[in-house]
Amino acid sequence: MNKGTMASHLAVALATALLTLLGVLVYQNLAGREQKIEQQLPKLYETDDAEFRRALGALLGPQIVEGNQVDTLLNGDEIFPAMLAAIRSARKTITFETYIYWSGSIGREFVEALTERARAGVKVHVLLDWVGSIKMDAALLDEMKAGGVECERFHEPNWANWGQLNNRTHRKLLVVDGRVGFTGGVGIADQWRGKARNKNEWRDTHYRVEGPVVAQMQSVFLDNWMRATGKVLHGENYFPALQPAGPYAAQMFSSSPSGGSESMELMYLLAITAARKSIDLANSYFVPDALTVKTLIDAAKRGVKIRVVTPSEHIDSEAVRLASRSDWGPMLEAGIEFAEYQPTMFHVKGIVVDGVFSSVGSTNFDNRSFRLNDEANLNVLSADFGRIQQQVFEADWAKARRITLDEWRHRPWTEKLLEQAARLLHTQL
Repeated sequence: MNKGTMASHLAVALATALLTLLGVLVYQNLAGREQKIEQQLPKLYETDDAEFRRALGALLGPQIVEGNQVDTLLNGDEIFPAMLAAIRSARKTITFETYIYWSGSIGREFVEALTERARAGVKVHVLLDWVGSIKMDAALLDEMKAGGVECERFHEPNWANWGQLNNRTHRKLLVVDGRVGFTGGVGIADQWRGKARNKNEWRDTHYRVEGPVVAQMQSVFLDNWMRATGKVLHGENYFPALQPAGPYAAQMFSSSPSGGSESMELMYLLAITAARKSIDLANSYFVPDALTVKTLIDAAKRGVKIRVVTPSEHIDSEAVRLASRSDWGPMLEAGIEFAEYQPTMFHVKGIVVDGVFSSVGSTNFDNRSFRLNDEANLNVLSADFGRIQQQVFEADWAKARRITLDEWRHRPWTEKLLEQAARLLHTQL
């Protein structure tokens, strides 16, 4: 064999090895690592039964705690001022984890508020998802770090963690002095400013929390902070003794591929299975798997009134909308009602079951949230809180356009074709 032939064979072997390595990395990045829930849950109790509450605490954890106040904040004009006021009031610690953080005026305001507190001696810890903050100007990060903020990017890619890139922290958590917490769907970007009056002002809901459940919120932040930094935050400044602050029973529920990615879907399946009268579901990315669809259909068949609000054409991912609509037929046939929010991008993520169980937070109703991302939801067991969430849902429903079964069946063939193409991305949506 001459030198030219040997060089050619070596080049082919090297190229093959590199392609094989790339294939392995891509597979590790995209493939799920845990078994999926495959069996439908039997209906053993209803949402207002003590057994349902015990299942939430014992089967899924953490325990439901009493004495919490949870205030509902609608859209950027209510959400951002409340979050910034809490940050500016901090005396000891701030922990802040978010997915979306983009450059813009509100991003600048948060940087200035966080940096000012750090310079005043407050311990400030910020965890940003690398993918979600890719539109953030590096100068903002540098400014925070220069001002004393401990700022980390979650799963910033390198050869050592390539297989984790598809695991993103989608959690939205802010805890101030271990006493006041915020969670919900909002990202730090100018798209969320305003009152959802037009397509430039996204519709979203966030929640201000006080009471014993804030310690659970802090623990959820600490989970990813330890994974990102190896550092443990503890002590009185992060976990003070918390007194009752309101009338609500609540738990901060989280999931992660590294520690039970199926638990979030299981929580939703338990709630849907327990439903007796109604399910009001608002979600920006509604792409349920076959088991969840069947569970919803079975609930509808036993008389549960189910309504779902999703985005209209004002959506930041048309592929998600197409993949979602492709599966509506059997649910519409079962009597489940669908409506698309008309004024702007609909980014709300929440469910209210029988008016007594509410789950609100970062979780989308799709495979990415159920199996790939780190998520966090606040679960509240309260008819009073549920009534408020139902009122918010009714206001959104009034601004949404109902999609009938007949309209769905007669949608254009071009739309059906695009839907089938979008379904190929189902596991990544």
